[in-house]
Amino acid sequence: MMLLLRPLQKDKVRAIIGPQRSEEARFIIELGEKAQVPIVSFSSTSPSLSPSKTPFFIRAAQSDSCQVKAITAIIELFGWREIVLIYEDTTYGNGFIPYITDALQEIYVRVPYRSVIYPSFSDYEILKELLRLMGMQSRVFLVHMTANLSSKLFSNAKMAGMMSEGYAWITTVGLSTLMDPMGSNSLHSMHGVLGVTPKLPSSKQLDDFKKILKAGELNLFDLWAYDTVCTLAMAAERTFENDVKTSADLGSLFRQTILNTKLKGLSGEFNLVRGELEGLEFEIYNVIDGKEANIGSWTEKKGIWHWTKENKTMQGLKWTIWPGDTQNKPKGWVYPIIGTKMRIGVPIKHGFTEFVKVENNSQTGKIHTSGFSIDVFRAVLKKLPFALPHEFKAYDGLYDDLLKKVQLQEIDAVVGDTTITADRSLFVDFTFPYCESGVSMLVSLKHDKKSNIWLFLKPLSWDLWLITGLAFIFTGLVVWILEHHINTEFRGPPHQQIGLIFWFSFSTIVFAHREKVVNNLTRFVLIIWLFVVLILTQSYTANLASMLTVQKMQPMFLDLHEIQRNGYPVGYQNDSYVKEFLIKELKFEESKLRAYSTIEEYHQALSDWSRDGSGVAAIFDDIPCLKVFLARYCSNYTMVGPSYKNGGLGFAFPVGSPLVPYISRAILNVTEDKDIMRDIEHKYFSDKSSCTDGSVGHSFGSLTVHSFGGIFILTGAASLLSVFIHLGKFFYSCWRDSSMSIHSDESSIWFRVVEMVKNFDKKDDPSRILRREDSKVLPLTSAHHQGNTEEEDTTRSRGNEATT
Repeated sequence: MMLLLRPLQKDKVRAIIGPQRSEEARFIIELGEKAQVPIVSFSSTSPSLSPSKTPFFIRAAQSDSCQVKAITAIIELFGWREIVLIYEDTTYGNGFIPYITDALQEIYVRVPYRSVIYPSFSDYEILKELLRLMGMQSRVFLVHMTANLSSKLFSNAKMAGMMSEGYAWITTVGLSTLMDPMGSNSLHSMHGVLGVTPKLPSSKQLDDFKKILKAGELNLFDLWAYDTVCTLAMAAERTFENDVKTSADLGSLFRQTILNTKLKGLSGEFNLVRGELEGLEFEIYNVIDGKEANIGSWTEKKGIWHWTKENKTMQGLKWTIWPGDTQNKPKGWVYPIIGTKMRIGVPIKHGFTEFVKVENNSQTGKIHTSGFSIDVFRAVLKKLPFALPHEFKAYDGLYDDLLKKVQLQEIDAVVGDTTITADRSLFVDFTFPYCESGVSMLVSLKHDKKSNIWLFLKPLSWDLWLITGLAFIFTGLVVWILEHHINTEFRGPPHQQIGLIFWFSFSTIVFAHREKVVNNLTRFVLIIWLFVVLILTQSYTANLASMLTVQKMQPMFLDLHEIQRNGYPVGYQNDSYVKEFLIKELKFEESKLRAYSTIEEYHQALSDWSRDGSGVAAIFDDIPCLKVFLARYCSNYTMVGPSYKNGGLGFAFPVGSPLVPYISRAILNVTEDKDIMRDIEHKYFSDKSSCTDGSVGHSFGSLTVHSFGGIFILTGAASLLSVFIHLGKFFYSCWRDSSMSIHSDESSIWFRVVEMVKNFDKKDDPSRILRREDSKVLPLTSAHHQGNTEEEDTTRSRGNEATT
């Protein structure tokens, strides 16, 4: 190092332009730091070379880290969830990887594999690595390498069939023809590739420069080199005009002057920020027929956009041609992987086979799977936009151990009645649940021999009892008003009539009233009232019977605290997560837990406890399993206490699997299709659903006034209408009779009203409809009839006088 410093000091070197490659730059930068000489590079783009760490290093180019946001915007635009990185093993290649990896993590894109290509690799070694990539699930590749190495890569990729439909390739800035022109053969092998390149603004200055040089296409490094030399020349003029004492001070001043120099060069605005050029805008190109076609641009403010034919900007890219000469966007992954089938693990269940049932075929050695969960999965596969060849692998053991096989890549997925929990989601990704679930407690029912002596009052609420009593009294009063004037049975001393009002109305409860009614309005009122009484008595009877039934069958335990307080044992389904849930969440002692596998074992354990206390006091399990149990044994058991919600039942895949969103969307399509779910549920659960839901928490409350408001309004309106009609007819008749018998000048209105009230308490003949003097029928001439007529006239005349 000292041998190199002496020539720099002897020849009074003030700055070094270069080197061209990042590998060379690392050593030269160290030399510049020692000599206090600015090292200005227009082509060392590796982010590992940082001007902030080495102040005398100036990058007159854009760092490779500038393009990271533009690349991730493309990946996010097409919705890819994982991508494979292919890069060369050099300072240029390795320095870019940490930046792109961090950026992909921020948008939740997984990098399942990094493919390192050494510069010394032969075509055979590159082809071998590409075949390894073909055996993986991912079909999106990001390539970061120099032009010479990438030419070999894409030529071999085309030979291996990886430039066909279904693949997606993205290249970084270094492979743009603007940066490092490639041969036409290499570009033809890159048909359908997407790439990014810095935006190069067109200017008259650039066009004139090309004419002077009589050169064809200039790459961006050429333009940065020219602008770098111009910047150094301007900075040197400003620096060396000053009188600087030492070379160290001169170097620092020269460096600062270079950083402060700004100009509009051939590459656009040449402005060094924190020791390097800023990357403000990138173009996105698509390689089509050996040429780069601009299909959009990216800026941090606008994101991805392009110009339309109407000279307007629009979000997104123009049409895109993909490998295989298609416009169909690659989904980014594929199954099968070189002819293999997806390995799906299914649990072997010794009970509750309605969900998953595994049967071994001894002749073929294959397994046959069925059950609710399996049929839902098969229905989901039919909703996928692609085929998913698979084979089932049976596993007999803990569910958590089966799920960990997915993490260990021994299987590719788990299908079954797998409950989604937070702990399990740490090592697998679950789909959207296809069935709701939760943990609940199952207990036996016991006969309650105690009864409440006032239970007969509970079927009706206190306000309904009050309103019903008032309605009985009101109806009795209405009947008395309608019958008192014309019916002998509704007459008598006041105390007898009051008793009759109460007796008649309340006797209608059992339809035991013996008094006859003669008024049609009374009959109308009673028809409606008896209908009301019928509804009230039937409702009372039904609610009382329900209360008596519920009181006789009560759960042995209402909550788990009573079980824990007494130290009773409880059961759970073998191999399930419920054991850990009982220990960690509900704080049960492990010694108090008993494992069972089948419905029959559940029944036996609870029955033994009810009989002699040798089984378990309760069983905890997923609600779907408990419903299957209660469908068979609902008369003796019930679910009590709170339900502890969980994520439901779902399918498990490796963390970051791109299959998860597709499967989840398909699950939504299946569960929202009522016909599909009804058919599957009917197939496995219909023949066991003769019992109703066995959960306790239902209580039969008292009936309220609100439930019978309509019928009370109906009978009240009918009664009032009948009373108004009856009194109206009576007062009208009395008013007319008084007008005929008394002169108007001899009586007042008040006198007539008083007389009508008195007449109401007198009995009238209900069969008398027409008066004799109003009759149009002529009398007979026989002596016998004549005598009868006269006698009737005399009686009527006396009655009228008495009335008067």
